[in-house]
Amino acid sequence: MFYLGIDQHRKQLTINLRNEAGDVVTRRQVSTRREKIEAFWAELAELTTGEGGYIAMVEVCGFNDWLLAALAAQASCQRILLVQAESRAKHKTDRRDASRLAELLWTNRERLLTGKKVQQLRVIQPPNALDAEARQLTALMRRTTKQRTRTINAIHHVLLKHNRQQDFPTKSIQTKKARKWLKQLELPAIDRLEMDQLLEQWALWDQQREQLKHEIEACHARHPTAPLLTSLPGCGVMSSLALACRIGDVRRFPRPGSLANYFGLTPGCRNSGEAQQRLGSITKQGSSLARFILGQQALQLMKRGGPLRRWYKQIKNRRGSKIARVALMRRTVTIIWHMLSHEEPYRPLRTPSARESSSARVTSARARQKGAAPSVLTAPRPQPAG
Repeated sequence: MFYLGIDQHRKQLTINLRNEAGDVVTRRQVSTRREKIEAFWAELAELTTGEGGYIAMVEVCGFNDWLLAALAAQASCQRILLVQAESRAKHKTDRRDASRLAELLWTNRERLLTGKKVQQLRVIQPPNALDAEARQLTALMRRTTKQRTRTINAIHHVLLKHNRQQDFPTKSIQTKKARKWLKQLELPAIDRLEMDQLLEQWALWDQQREQLKHEIEACHARHPTAPLLTSLPGCGVMSSLALACRIGDVRRFPRPGSLANYFGLTPGCRNSGEAQQRLGSITKQGSSLARFILGQQALQLMKRGGPLRRWYKQIKNRRGSKIARVALMRRTVTIIWHMLSHEEPYRPLRTPSARESSSARVTSARARQKGAAPSVLTAPRPQPAG
């Protein structure tokens, strides 16, 4: 068995190949041109086929798709590991990165192949085709919405520049009457040119959002778990699909805290020696879009009232609104984990009535009296000696 480390870049691949003994067999750079890369795959297959093939380790980047597909198509490639280093090396070159990947793969081959964790190394599970499509669609929708918001803010800036916001015919700028007024508004030549371009961009963003909306609805209907998340308060098609496609198979998270850590909602920790409570802010690892949606879901849960709202207010009174909101986001992640694990829709917590609460308090008090030791006030006083 051979072990291949690949450091990927736009124009070349830096590879490091080791044998079963850990010795370097070849290390070089390969161009990403189609004829060069196909010749390299043929040469690699001829070298490794008689020895049981090879295992490849690739460091995650923004354009791994074609390389992962090419490796999966090779008969001699037994397994592909997509990893992300948790720390950045002080001395970094392409050859050192490829050598380090191959050495990590060879040193920890038994733990990596059995699915065990390796310190300072995070193994990334690539999404399936449907989840990858959903991630791309939701990211496009977020990017288009941001561009649309910037365009509307630029229109407001032009109006403020000439103090014309007071002449607005409607309360909101996002109406047909308001757009018609903006097209006919008298402005200096350069500002009029800017306003016309901004209005064209606004119409383009709206058109693209409508196209993305239809694609997202179709993808949502095909997704196995996204419709289940729509039972959450205020969770629509876009939000449920964005969360479901980033979670994937919930069975890879053994507990709710693992899913919260995956979304970067757990505090950082720097404990050392006697200092055992050095907790920092949340790590903010993972998807920023998922954290934004979870923040919106926390607001919806607060508006619904009930036990979650009371729990939020208790934390808010002790620690402040920001910490309370993050705690409610983590509680939302816990609810989502249980929904997906048990394949059940969201069921709001029912607030008990006054009669039920009184009955529960009486039952609890009776149970304590039967099973607890006598208290200080009811215990007999000790007799003085002599």
